[in-house]
Amino acid sequence: MRWPPTRRILTGRPFRLSRGTVLDIGLAACGTGLDVLVSAGSWSGPGPAPAWVGTGFALLAGLPMGLLRRRPGPVAVYLSVLLVICDQLGAFTVNTLQVLLPISMGVLARSHGWGWTAPAAVLASAATAVNLADPGIAVTSNTWFYSVGLIAAPVLIGRYLRGQEGRRKEDPAPLLDLLLAGGGVALSVLTTWPYWHGGELPVWAVALGVMLAGLALGVVRHLPGAVLLLESLALVVADQYAPRTGNSLQLLALVALGVFATRAAWPWVAAAYSLTCSVAAIVVVDDPADVTPFRVVALMTMVTAPVAIGRYLGVRQAQARHAAELTAERGRAARLAERERIAREVHDIVAHHVGAMVLRASAAQYAGASGPAAEALADIRDTGHRVLEDLRGLLAVLRDPDETLGPDLGADLALANMLADPGDVLRDAVARMSAAGLRVDLRVSAEAEHAPLVVRASAARIVQEGLTNVLKHAGPGAHAEVDVKMRPDALTVEVRNGPGTSRPPEALPSHGQGIAGMRERTRAFGGHVTAGPAEGGGWRLTASLPVPGGGPHCRVAGRPA
Repeated sequence: MRWPPTRRILTGRPFRLSRGTVLDIGLAACGTGLDVLVSAGSWSGPGPAPAWVGTGFALLAGLPMGLLRRRPGPVAVYLSVLLVICDQLGAFTVNTLQVLLPISMGVLARSHGWGWTAPAAVLASAATAVNLADPGIAVTSNTWFYSVGLIAAPVLIGRYLRGQEGRRKEDPAPLLDLLLAGGGVALSVLTTWPYWHGGELPVWAVALGVMLAGLALGVVRHLPGAVLLLESLALVVADQYAPRTGNSLQLLALVALGVFATRAAWPWVAAAYSLTCSVAAIVVVDDPADVTPFRVVALMTMVTAPVAIGRYLGVRQAQARHAAELTAERGRAARLAERERIAREVHDIVAHHVGAMVLRASAAQYAGASGPAAEALADIRDTGHRVLEDLRGLLAVLRDPDETLGPDLGADLALANMLADPGDVLRDAVARMSAAGLRVDLRVSAEAEHAPLVVRASAARIVQEGLTNVLKHAGPGAHAEVDVKMRPDALTVEVRNGPGTSRPPEALPSHGQGIAGMRERTRAFGGHVTAGPAEGGGWRLTASLPVPGGGPHCRVAGRPA
């Protein structure tokens, strides 16, 4: 029984937050912390503003990020309106909103269609243009270019990711690297180009450095440490020679730090964290007098966020790889087990026919054969005995190694398996399913009885598995029809069932390899298996087992096989 959170608190039972809830809380905390770091103490209203005003704006800007995953459309509209309000009030929270708004637009484009994305993008671009235009000055073409480009870039990236949903690609890594490089260039250029003229370096040099810093994200998955060093160097150079561009490029360094944290060991992560904190302090702090314990903690918290996200993603990736390997190993074990069962049955059938051959040779000897015929019969009998001994050895290896049966009892059971008739297996399967509540109609054509024993045995096992699946998924009370027919070149099996009349048991054991086992059996004969929904509801399973020699007239020693 799952307890509601309130009851768990009242009863003292512990409860856990879901991973999605933890991620939402983290997004809200990161958004609030970003505004505290950027604009705390920078209220520009008339006269000194109390501290609670800056804290209130930080909460207004950051807390809605907790709803971003579930309600990206309303969050984007809210941030656009808040951006205009903060611009009119002169609050420095606009710097934070100019970062959070493109992020929300990217998430919106990723999860919703154009019906939500297009109006929200127009509103976000207009809000950005209002913020960029100085009071009393008309909106210029440069302002429109910047405001539209800042919103269009995340929207295009989000739409691209949405378009890739459900598509299977053999190697998506090059596309991902290209996407990272394009996103890095778009971010670095769109957030720094108004300040290219304000430094000591020529404009082309600043532009080249900014684009190189963005392009470096294209190899961050392969060389995260080198990219982190490059971004750190770019930040230091930008702070020295191209003021006001370092704050924008700092996000690239945080991305590189997060990717580095997904793979590196903790000592290297600690060293990268210290380097990023030092570089961020160089960029953020202009006057040593501005360094306060609060700002130091805020800066360290901001750099901690990508490290925490990177370590979390690294653990998740490791778990996903382990789960994939475990699933592959289980599938391989199931296929090997099915092949083992097939090999045992083949050996059982061969032993059955060899035993019959030995018995006939012995009977011919006792009937009075003489001369060369007697010697040939004696050789056949001796060779048959040796083959049976070898087969018993092979069967002992293929049997369960943990089996504790004695040698005599094990040999008796092996002989019983060798002499099992496929018809008896079919009738036993129908009887068992009928006892479990399944209504089964079995039809076996007369020609099918003349197929080789190994083919009929595999067909019987396929019918067994098919009826078991009907019971599992359709439940007791369902009606199943089984047809075993002989075509000119193959033995066909068809298992059909209609819609279930009751709910199937929830705890039925299943290894998930029933269809795979049937395919293994039919593949051994060069046949095939198809399974899918039937017309009018229910399920239909068909299998085709090619018959060596072509058709029901196969003969062995002049008699039907």
